[in-house]
Amino acid sequence: MAHVPVPGSELTLDAGREPVDLAGAVSSAVPGAVHGLLSTLWAGGFAAYVVGGSLRDMLLGRDVRDWDLATSARPEQTLGLFPGAVYENAFGTVAVRTGDAIAGEVEITTFRTDHDYADFRRPHRVEFGESIELDLARRDFTVNAMAWGAEGASAGPPELPALIDPHGGRADLAIRSLRAVGDPVARFSEDALRMVRAVRLAATLDFGIEPATMAGIQAQAHLVGHLSGERIALELSKLLATERPSIGLRLLADTGLLDHISADLARQRGVPQNKVPGEDLWDHTLRAVDGAAPQPSRIRLAALLHDIGKPETAADGRFIGHDRLGADLAAALLGRLHWPIAERDRVVHLVRHHMFDYVEGWSDAAVRRLMVKVGPEVLEDLFQLRAADNLGSDRPADAGRLGELRERVAQQLAAGFALDLHGLAVDGSDLMAALEMPAGPELGRLLDALLDRVIADPAANTRDRLLTLAREWRARHASS
Repeated sequence: MAHVPVPGSELTLDAGREPVDLAGAVSSAVPGAVHGLLSTLWAGGFAAYVVGGSLRDMLLGRDVRDWDLATSARPEQTLGLFPGAVYENAFGTVAVRTGDAIAGEVEITTFRTDHDYADFRRPHRVEFGESIELDLARRDFTVNAMAWGAEGASAGPPELPALIDPHGGRADLAIRSLRAVGDPVARFSEDALRMVRAVRLAATLDFGIEPATMAGIQAQAHLVGHLSGERIALELSKLLATERPSIGLRLLADTGLLDHISADLARQRGVPQNKVPGEDLWDHTLRAVDGAAPQPSRIRLAALLHDIGKPETAADGRFIGHDRLGADLAAALLGRLHWPIAERDRVVHLVRHHMFDYVEGWSDAAVRRLMVKVGPEVLEDLFQLRAADNLGSDRPADAGRLGELRERVAQQLAAGFALDLHGLAVDGSDLMAALEMPAGPELGRLLDALLDRVIADPAANTRDRLLTLAREWRARHASS
């Protein structure tokens, strides 16, 4: 999306509904397509405002990626004004595709007043409201509880758009502070995800969390246990995509939220590790996550989880088997979070195999065995994880001759040597015909033995040589 900065020293202005110079600056930064939607709603006699993160990011001079409007129009009235719009959910949201490269798809939501948060996740009952002030009062944080727009214009001359800030959001933007609207305990009791979102926003925006809001999170942290795995996963994936994920991850631990998201990760705090003087296992994990490549996103997730098995295997300064246990724990956590299966399986595989130890004396066959064990398509991910692990240990990213191993793997791949059964010069049908063998487990073991021989000696991968080796193998096993 395009960059839409708001010029001027707007953050020092007093809150209120009067149309001030800042409102004009906001108006100039709102894309034309969004202006068009607002004008249509105003002309229809409905109040309409830019709200939420789109206004917050505009005032901060950040890129606005999603535009959100709030209106007094009921969903069916909004649908009537915008042919082709889609009523998205029971919470009064209508999606309008603008066809504009900057505005994209805009969500227009009817003013709301929420009631009865019975499950700490979402309102059991929603009432549509009549005023922007009531709509803003139900929002999570003051910096998200501002609006720019006007009331409807059908009964007279159009009202001049104003910036509305009843909860002091501009003042909090000025000091880069995240503060709950009203009573933090009440806000987080309504929707426990707001606590995780607070951490993610603080990390994304480089904001602090004001003391009362922080205390509210710590008091209500246990409520995240009521959240669905999908909602937590979405926030965690956004947090891992920030410039320095360690800021948000450390906040998760400091607030007590991490204990209820992953007790296994939370146990890393205080576990000694001979990496960086004065730092523990959790510090190492955070360093590794920050050092991991942001794309593909699974690398940072793997860095977060690569040592998840260490607390339970810690003994005399060693962590024997933490890679195997870690893979099981990572699979369990990502399963609870309903992480996409393909990415979950890849991350678990990386955790299981991240403890390879390459040394100068490795033969080409040893390199090929690593390639087979891990999978050629996974090796680059594994190397990126090792680079992050190195950085987490305050070592150069290519420590442990990682660059040399990369080159040797590339050479083996370029040579086209067989690395799986599909690359063998014979297949099961060839062996069954030549050796008069039936299909079954023995045939599978023979194929595996031939592949192992070819990995050790690629020159053996010819039809005649493999059939000879197969007959020798069968003779040995027949006599044993």
